Amino acid sequence: MRRSVAVAAAVLLILEAFGFAFVNWIMGIAVRHQQMSLAGLDPGAMAVGAWAAGVLMALFLIGCAVVLVRMAQRDRSPGRFGRILLIVCAVTHGILGAGLAAPVGWAAFVGMMVILACVVLTLVLYAGEAPASAPDGEPGGSTPPPPVAPAAV
Repeated sequence: MRRSVAVAAAVLLILEAFGFAFVNWIMGIAVRHQQMSLAGLDPGAMAVGAWAAGVLMALFLIGCAVVLVRMAQRDRSPGRFGRILLIVCAVTHGILGAGLAAPVGWAAFVGMMVILACVVLTLVLYAGEAPASAPDGEPGGSTPPPPVAPAAV
């Protein structure tokens, strides 16, 4: 079950990455063609900013999806960096979902909460085991460290 949840979360994040990049690309084109300005900023700079934000967010979401796919392939918990990345992804979806409810609508809120639920469920399902990056013999690995003999006095 946990592999299928991880794969489903990865697919949702990839779809969201493409959607986010597409929306920011359209916003950048609209700002550039309509010569919109906010507090005197150059419309070209605002368009480039929208495009850069779309690319960065899409790369972040695809990176999270890669971590989820690797989790599903190995059927093991991610390392510290992967776990932190997924936690940041979950927090981001919670904040975006709360912020999207009023301006975009409840459908966007529900969509964000479904993705949030998939990411959090994946983290919870893989929480009880050692991360994949811990080699054998080290704390957090698959074998416990050898006992330490008491020092002779």
